[in-house]
Amino acid sequence: MSNSRPYDVVLYGASGFTGRQTVEYFAQNVGEQIRWAIAGRNRQKLEQVKADCAAAVDVLVADSQDQEGLDTIAGQAHVILNTAGPFALYGDFLVDACVRKQTHYVDITGETPWVKSLIQRYHAKASADGTRIIPFCGFDSVPSDLGTYLVVRFMQQELGVSCRQVKACFKAAGGFNGGTLASAINLMQSGESSQMADPYLLNPQEESPPDIVPLSQDPKGPQYDSDLQTWIAPFFMGPVNTRVVRRSSALFDQWQESYGPHFAYQEYLKFGGPLAAFGTTLATGVFGLALSQGWARTLLQSRLPQPGSGPSTQVMDEGWFRCELIGQASNGQQVRGLIYNQGDPGNRSTVKFLCESALCLATQADQLPGKHRGGILTPSTGLGDILADRLRSAGTKIELAIR
Repeated sequence: MSNSRPYDVVLYGASGFTGRQTVEYFAQNVGEQIRWAIAGRNRQKLEQVKADCAAAVDVLVADSQDQEGLDTIAGQAHVILNTAGPFALYGDFLVDACVRKQTHYVDITGETPWVKSLIQRYHAKASADGTRIIPFCGFDSVPSDLGTYLVVRFMQQELGVSCRQVKACFKAAGGFNGGTLASAINLMQSGESSQMADPYLLNPQEESPPDIVPLSQDPKGPQYDSDLQTWIAPFFMGPVNTRVVRRSSALFDQWQESYGPHFAYQEYLKFGGPLAAFGTTLATGVFGLALSQGWARTLLQSRLPQPGSGPSTQVMDEGWFRCELIGQASNGQQVRGLIYNQGDPGNRSTVKFLCESALCLATQADQLPGKHRGGILTPSTGLGDILADRLRSAGTKIELAIR
């Protein structure tokens, strides 16, 4: 990295529940060759995190609404890693600073309406400048997006054919933190949640089909899947992840690196039987309905984890996820993919994915896909195989095979 800026990576929001975990990850996994700092709005809390993690790093202070202070931080870093959500409330000024200062950026948002607004405001300038602004670098949506990319490219390289469809099926164990729930509640309160019904919400406008392709319709209920020979049901993160994968496909189309004509993607939860599939679908629907009602949101907020809190260390360490992907080639052949990570998906896995994404930008920028590529990107379009290699080295299982 060039020494023109004092820091390779600045971890913003470092005193929050997820932010503290990113500090721990950096303290344990990066060497002295990486110049990093922690940042946020409260110096006292940041100093405590620094001491708790035994991190010999600088502390930078700026509120999320302090444009001048954020400009100063962004101007000192090659990469900003941001965990301060809800991002629709606290992310605008920091992204604005990164775009103007030509500082690469990663975060863990799943707030697709907010990212749509970033695309409208900043994609053209970031693209022209070669600045990579990459949301969705946590469990939302690295397994889905990177997994699809790897399945498709493996198919193209090994079979020499294009891809018609990929579907992903998840199983997971873990817990929720308060920040994730706060983001979901803010989406409902803001009225922007209705935008999430658009399957092509994040597609470039010129790449959005005039009509919804049937395979891009969000699944409504459980069904038996003959490929997996098991029961599947809608995945509550599907309305986020599917939009990210479709944006990747559309961007690759623009760059003449297409997945395949009329490519389709969908994802599900995987179950051992119909009762679990129907029960989970019903419970997810009831929870979503409750979030849409003001009185119910107030009741839930008082009983669910609050921002700054989350699962116990034991729950996070014992959690896991498994993402199985099946790609259908244009000639009918199939490619199977697997991504597995030990650790709570929303915390341990998310932190690993986010930190390794930032380190891709900080240490391997010259190896990333598209030498001068910039814009509001996705994990696969902005990081691609380099992220996959780093995750394998960090203990994530990634497998690909022709069926």
